[in-house]
Amino acid sequence: MSNGGDQTGLVLSAGGLYCAWQAGVYKALAPKIRIDLIAGASGGALNGWPIAGGCAPDDLISRWLDPDTSDLLRLLPNPGLTRGFFGADLLRAQTERIFREFQPRIPFGVALVELPRFRTVTMTYPNVTALHLQASCAIPVVLPAIRINGVRYVDGGILEKAPIHGALEMGATRLIVLDALRESSVWWLRLAVKVARAFGRSQKIPAGVEVVRLSPSEPLGDVNSAVFWKRENIERWIDLGYRDGCQALAQLSQFPESGTSK
Repeated sequence: MSNGGDQTGLVLSAGGLYCAWQAGVYKALAPKIRIDLIAGASGGALNGWPIAGGCAPDDLISRWLDPDTSDLLRLLPNPGLTRGFFGADLLRAQTERIFREFQPRIPFGVALVELPRFRTVTMTYPNVTALHLQASCAIPVVLPAIRINGVRYVDGGILEKAPIHGALEMGATRLIVLDALRESSVWWLRLAVKVARAFGRSQKIPAGVEVVRLSPSEPLGDVNSAVFWKRENIERWIDLGYRDGCQALAQLSQFPESGTSK
């Protein structure tokens, strides 16, 4: 729901480990740009929850550099279509951890895809639990769906990789979209985009809503890089994000500055 007046929404896309790039961008933007609300999907939701809770950029980056808090997927010994291919224990532990450590100080929404209706829904704080954060990262086939109050949910980025419409529903009147997924990087991302266009909501933005979209200026890597944690990859992506964020500040010169009142 809108709090009235102009609202700058930070929209954080899905992207697995690629979302470390978002942490670098946020370090560049945080001192300069006022953020009024946050909407995140999948890995972007795991960035958005701490950011909404006041996590400093350097602390967020430290989390990405620590394998105990960012290396969340382990191959199962007997993977399969019904069980999934990765264990959910590490992801569950991390979502529970960040849920305990942070509580949003600004409006926060997490995107989920509801099954079997196959539609995107946005759950907003204070109705968000650690299970919602985990569910938003439950990539179909890779991880099992999460059941919450009798409803099954999966990855919030499969129909709309960046939850733009969720941010608009929350009242955003201008958007900064951090899209960690480059559509042409790997075949399954191209397929995901086609599915989103076929089944997801229209990407049409209402007139009068200013949108600045940022994506990595360089390729981040192959599919394995997005799944299997390597410190050198995380460091490179964070550095690239910071450079991309600094370069984007000129595009954001009309956005309210950090520290200004709403």
